[in-house]
Amino acid sequence: MSGFSREVLTANEAASVTRVPLKQVHRIIDAGLLRGRVETRRGSRVIVGSGLVGLRLAWLTSQTLTPAARRRIVKNAIAAEAVTMVADDPLRVDLKPITAEVKSGLGRLRKAKAMVVRDPNVLGGQPVFAGTRILVHDVAEMLANGDAAEAIHAAYPQLTLDRIWLAADYALAYPRRGRPPAKPAWRAVPAKSSRTIGLDDLPAAS
Repeated sequence: MSGFSREVLTANEAASVTRVPLKQVHRIIDAGLLRGRVETRRGSRVIVGSGLVGLRLAWLTSQTLTPAARRRIVKNAIAAEAVTMVADDPLRVDLKPITAEVKSGLGRLRKAKAMVVRDPNVLGGQPVFAGTRILVHDVAEMLANGDAAEAIHAAYPQLTLDRIWLAADYALAYPRRGRPPAKPAWRAVPAKSSRTIGLDDLPAAS
């Protein structure tokens, strides 16, 4: 698992990279399954090096192994950076596919971070797609609400489909902070008056 030794990820970043739900990331850490690969830095827990592979492995085996067997397998997987196979007779687990998934996730996160700009002079420093004023978290929320990436691209043609999907990775790794954006002024102002009319009250077509 060379290439992971220098990786230090927060729980949110690890969830984005490994595709393990954030609640499960915390549960796996709390259970001590990643002992030796979890540190506290600046008051937050981070997962280090091969702990990322161990996290993904712990998630994948949560429904298939006994707690004791799962703990032994994960312990062996994170024991060193160069482990490619772990065994707990009669079980053998090839870690290469899991390692490849984590490397792919790290690549996605790097691309997501590279496409984002935070400028105090642009929308108060909120994360936007580079070269635009489009909020990354807004696009991520559209995806989460079921909007198709193709529909979002049609609305924002300056965004490629790849950048749209990467918005979800970024938002998971770096959740929106503070209050949600205020509604536009026109939405906050109630209508001055309203009344109900019948079809017969409508003016005739000319």
